[in-house]
Amino acid sequence: MPVICLNSHVAFGYVGNDAAAFCLRRLGIEAWQVDTVIYSNHPGYGGCTGRVVPPCELRALMAGLQTRGSFNGCRGILTGYIGAAQQGDEMLAAIAAVRRANPEAVAVVDPIIGDSGPGLYVAPEVAAFFAEEAVPRADVVTPNAFELGHLTGRDVAGIEDAVSAARSIIARGPRIVLVTSLPLGTDTLLTLAVTDEDAWSLQVPRLDFPVPPNGAGDAMAGLFTAHLLRGSPLPDALADSANAIHAVLEATQASGRRELDLVCAQDALAAPPRRFRAQAL
Repeated sequence: MPVICLNSHVAFGYVGNDAAAFCLRRLGIEAWQVDTVIYSNHPGYGGCTGRVVPPCELRALMAGLQTRGSFNGCRGILTGYIGAAQQGDEMLAAIAAVRRANPEAVAVVDPIIGDSGPGLYVAPEVAAFFAEEAVPRADVVTPNAFELGHLTGRDVAGIEDAVSAARSIIARGPRIVLVTSLPLGTDTLLTLAVTDEDAWSLQVPRLDFPVPPNGAGDAMAGLFTAHLLRGSPLPDALADSANAIHAVLEATQASGRRELDLVCAQDALAAPPRRFRAQAL
């Protein structure tokens, strides 16, 4: 069951496709990887080399992919980071092409625009593209708490705020919103899965890092997509994804690495410990 992954690529580290596609493959999902940027490392290090892939090249890559691999069998498309707003039309065209070939395909949009620490780390026009164009075309949206607030123009200060903001997104088209990294006090983080009628939450203890590793949201989007495509009920998809990511973060903390320790902790992706359970709200 192939999935197209339209996201960033780094030579060093695990963000973008290097996290999301890795997780999909580890769970038995074939990932057709299309890279929107090719960087030496993620820009959080203070600098990187590489390039933003021109829109015409993205278009050619998608056309070639469609020629070699039938989109009729494509089960979904997972989109993430774009390096320029001009790439947005190619993202929307890719979603439309997959849906034309397979109306049952699932479109997952990970609106990668910022986080609570650095704030907005993409150009304002990229953030506007996600809010106005990409999110309404998705079946599933996977923002962190900061991104949820920015996309909806709301203050997301707690569970009720997050559920309300998520449902304001659902009212625009998506069926499911997965909200990550929602603080509950100073030592707990929540992940929420929200539909128009139901909502579930899962709590994990916050882990301390000298410098928090990037890429957990990308990995979470890949895992959640995989579990949905494998037919998991929504609370199980939430629990398995969140438990796996927490196990990876624990391994990363123990190793002292700056990057996610995805390779060494990969067994937890396929067989996550069920330490934390999803609770209906």
